Amino acid sequence: MYERYAHLVEDEDAPREHRTRLRRAEDEPAPRNRGRLTEEERDLLALRRADAVSEAGPLPPTGDRWSTWDEGERGPTPYPEWLVTDLGAVDIELGVLKSGKEADVHLLERTLPDGGRSCLLAAKRYRGSDHRLFHRDAGYLEGRRMRKSREARAIAGRTGFGRNLIAEQWAVAEFTALSRLWQVGAPVPFPVQRVGTEVLLEFVGSPDGTAAPRLAQLRPSAAEARELWRQALDAMTVLARHGYAHGDLSPYNVLVHDGQLVLIDLPQVVDVVANPRGPEFLARDVANLCRWFAGHGVPATDCDPVACVGRLRAELGLN
Repeated sequence: MYERYAHLVEDEDAPREHRTRLRRAEDEPAPRNRGRLTEEERDLLALRRADAVSEAGPLPPTGDRWSTWDEGERGPTPYPEWLVTDLGAVDIELGVLKSGKEADVHLLERTLPDGGRSCLLAAKRYRGSDHRLFHRDAGYLEGRRMRKSREARAIAGRTGFGRNLIAEQWAVAEFTALSRLWQVGAPVPFPVQRVGTEVLLEFVGSPDGTAAPRLAQLRPSAAEARELWRQALDAMTVLARHGYAHGDLSPYNVLVHDGQLVLIDLPQVVDVVANPRGPEFLARDVANLCRWFAGHGVPATDCDPVACVGRLRAELGLN
């Protein structure tokens, strides 16, 4: 059975093309509109469930696992009303929303077995020792301190232990940043919880499982583009006011749901002052968005990169 579904597992030794972020973003296929499992994926999931029974005890009669709400870290309080926090709830795997170099994002339904309340969650799962590329990580990890020299050496040498540490470090960094940014009113998904290298997030999309489109997929009118640019600048201002830059901001890391802009993919969030390359990452974030909005009807005077960077540096106290 495993041989039959071997093609569903990523071939880590396959040649990697389009290594730069810009090229990869341009060639990256649009995400699936709905996170639904194919028949083959369901069969593969059934095999993994069979293994899980022997490793972690009996699984729930329905669903793919019990709720992990009593494990790991939880998001900031008060919890949103839509979130299911019952320990008797189960998680149901509905499919893959997005596959990436360092992590995959899955669609989960957390529901009560009796058919009561339920909610959709995005489960971001970072790869560890089985994943050989944490490309682009060196610059982002500057300014982050490790408690033990052994851990620092393992990360520098990219050993199996080191890659696992990096995966968890990415998860911790993203969950921590999202928790802080959510509390100060930044437009980010609510961080539900973190268990190891899995980060559970608010699903941004419609109740039927259709994910919100990324900014890069939209063709807004000039008026819509101006409104979205205002929201984007406000979002970057909130981050800067609290010392942060996204670090990898582009039209591919921004969702638009019901006219509202939402920032995603923040594992590489940068402390602009502590990181020696912080100002560089900030300027790149601004340039990426300014370039897109200038090409979609926003006047160059409104999205001038130099003026915008100056405004954000002032918020950071760097001027």
